[in-house]
Amino acid sequence: MSRLAAGVVLVTAQEPPLDADDPLAPAGEDVGMTATAFMSVSLDPPLVLVSLRTGARMDDLLDEQPLWAVSVLTESQRHIAGRFAMKGRISDRLLFEDIPYARGEATGAPLVGGALATLECRTEQRVTAGDHTLVIGRVLTAHLPSTEGGPLMYFRGRYRQLG
Repeated sequence: MSRLAAGVVLVTAQEPPLDADDPLAPAGEDVGMTATAFMSVSLDPPLVLVSLRTGARMDDLLDEQPLWAVSVLTESQRHIAGRFAMKGRISDRLLFEDIPYARGEATGAPLVGGALATLECRTEQRVTAGDHTLVIGRVLTAHLPSTEGGPLMYFRGRYRQLG
């Protein structure tokens, strides 16, 4: 499957507050994950799918948090993809620190500034498939923040550019 070129996205979500009943409790942390297994499923209704490794932090989070977002990365955002794909990485809070982003109006999740497209989603269905979970989300909002640059691609184990 390394011979199949794929676009690269950043999937984001916001953890719920530690204690939703306590207004003084710390807010939940932003979480991000690089994904290449992402696709459009349906136009009517608008549905997308992301494949998550079962038991990964994002899989666990999206099992309890139905709202999430996707930023389609540009070829100049390779550093973002690499940062959120690292194994044993530092806190996600630090990973977001110097990345320009806005909060999604429907989800509160980070949407990467300058991305080719951003989508906010609500989980419709979760399907176990081998060692992954396929998360199907209904698109709540879609925006095209940037028309500059081409998509970031992943092919044969490396990030690539078109052309």
